[in-house]
Amino acid sequence: MSLDGVIDAPDIVQEAQPYFLCNEEHASYQKRRLFAADSLLLGRKTYETLSKAYLNMANTGEGIPVEFVHRINSVPKYVASRTLKQTPWNATVIHGDIAEEVRKMKDQPGKDIVKYGTGLLDRVLFDQRLVDLLCIVVHPFVLGHGTHLFEKCAPAMHLRLSDVKRFESGTVVIEYIPKK
Repeated sequence: MSLDGVIDAPDIVQEAQPYFLCNEEHASYQKRRLFAADSLLLGRKTYETLSKAYLNMANTGEGIPVEFVHRINSVPKYVASRTLKQTPWNATVIHGDIAEEVRKMKDQPGKDIVKYGTGLLDRVLFDQRLVDLLCIVVHPFVLGHGTHLFEKCAPAMHLRLSDVKRFESGTVVIEYIPKK
């Protein structure tokens, strides 16, 4: 996310890329988060974007560190979608009641479930109180336009700051847990 809260704009990928690829601190943080999980939860758009990118990185060896690429490609993924038909990237599509399926996943033994991306799926997860930890990555640039984090999100959810990670690049990760 940019400093002005933008999470999606035509130029956000080009703006954010240097902060992940060129910053060992941020890459290490993201790697710890990914390796602490045994599954990913994604919306359709995020799934389609990430699958294309990570399958390409696996084929070319270019991009982010190979151990991250291998891990993200191998971990099971669950995709919330009404329209997705094919899942070439190690995924199961959740067609029905997303909240109920996520509750079942959370009841299973195992590691964390990591969710990447933002969008309609967030509304379901927040509305149903299914978020245990919210990590917001804030990059030190302003975009001035685009989709903002939590647009049209309801009802209110009160959070408690649990941690802040600061990187030399100026990127900050703000971590929140739901207030009980």
